[in-house]
Amino acid sequence: MAGKSIMKEKKIVPISQYYSQSSMVMQNNKKVWIVDDDKSIRWVLEKALKSSDIDIESFSHPDEVLVKINAEEPDVIITDIRMPGMDGISLLDRIKRHSPNIPVIIMTAYSDLDRAVSAFQGGAYEYLSKPFDVDEVVSLVRRAITNKQSDDSLLTTESDTQDTPIIGSAPAMQEIFKAIGRLSNSNFTVLITGESGTGKELIAAALHAHSPRSKSRFVAINTAAIPKDLLESELFGHEKGAFTGATSKREGHFEQANGGTLFLDEIGDMPADLQTRLLRILAEGEFYRVGGHTPIKVDVRVIAATHQNLESLVQEGRFREDLLHRLNVIRVHVPSLRDRKTDISELSKYFLDSAAKELGEERKQLLPDTENYLMTLPWPGNVRQLENFCRWITVMASDTEIHIDDLPPELKKDTVINDENDSWELNFRKWVASSLVSGDIKLLKNSVPLFETILIEEALKKTGGRRQDAAKLLGWGRNTLTRKIKQLNISL
Repeated sequence: MAGKSIMKEKKIVPISQYYSQSSMVMQNNKKVWIVDDDKSIRWVLEKALKSSDIDIESFSHPDEVLVKINAEEPDVIITDIRMPGMDGISLLDRIKRHSPNIPVIIMTAYSDLDRAVSAFQGGAYEYLSKPFDVDEVVSLVRRAITNKQSDDSLLTTESDTQDTPIIGSAPAMQEIFKAIGRLSNSNFTVLITGESGTGKELIAAALHAHSPRSKSRFVAINTAAIPKDLLESELFGHEKGAFTGATSKREGHFEQANGGTLFLDEIGDMPADLQTRLLRILAEGEFYRVGGHTPIKVDVRVIAATHQNLESLVQEGRFREDLLHRLNVIRVHVPSLRDRKTDISELSKYFLDSAAKELGEERKQLLPDTENYLMTLPWPGNVRQLENFCRWITVMASDTEIHIDDLPPELKKDTVINDENDSWELNFRKWVASSLVSGDIKLLKNSVPLFETILIEEALKKTGGRRQDAAKLLGWGRNTLTRKIKQLNISL
């Protein structure tokens, strides 16, 4: 089927390397069904699982499974998500209604948040993004057989999602989709970590939208953006006359979020005294308004986020260790944009489309070379910086097709490459990537002599021209150094 990713086959490692012979080895009579319209994928999975003494039966169409399951049941089903006729999510639903105890593994090359959530809420055992290692599949199937679920039939509830979608097909984003899916039926406290601009609030909103609290309010507050003197009142509210200017009673964000979710962004900047009050709410579910004497009970799910290392703040005495443990029930890390550069193309298309609609401008189109160039940049501002760039280009670019020369000055090659905060390896990588995008050819042939010349010159400078010592610094013999000096025509 066109557009499908085919996994790279790896040598099958003996199962004894994964599990002890005493307790984890499977019996030979375990059966797995594979459902995929792609014959090549079925073949690879069959080969891998049969090598692990697992009986396999393959199906090219979901309807074949629904007929077969009336006569017998497998131990595990592996199904693709995109197939002609019935998709994998619909098949999952039919299987779970018929046999809720069968673990179903969903695999797809077209992963997004909605599919991940639908899969887990529908009772999927696991959600695999293509391409994947066959070793991973074998291990996963064996775990599914060992830990066969008694009842994972979960009803999907309708809920509104946030206006801005979470876009990403990079492996790190797939893990986030899985986490949101797994947490979709829980009220656990979540700590979201990641650099500024990575979209932590979007993740928090998605956790709320796909939770049992989705019908109630999602209240977000940036604890670093509110002065300390006002933050307490913002969080907990105040009674009339509690302080100068308090002319009436006011509910705080905890009361506003009662029954729903409160998102506390930049929790690492919360003052120490408020940390203590937050700890009490998490522990006891109650608090006092500023100036109040009656405890107020609330049922609020707290999701916190930070770009800081809270463990380091604890060591420095700036963050309560007991509060960290209360918040860190489930931790979700949002990757930086430079760690998910394969998503830049899709993100750019979305932001350019949004910017065009927002500003009433014609939609701009990034040329392939421009897209490739953007993938070489470090993006210290992460997704937020990319979004702002798309707005800038929508307004400032005169043509609908965006060339590298159309980019803002701060993203130009000469500006980006030499970043003192980056390692030399990263700067070298940027130079290589930018040179390739710019159309340079014979890059290795031209750069290696220059690279060696610089090393030799600097080593000789360090040793005052002593070739024996310079050769040692370079890891060469003296004769090799002499030959290289002549070969490269280095003037001494």
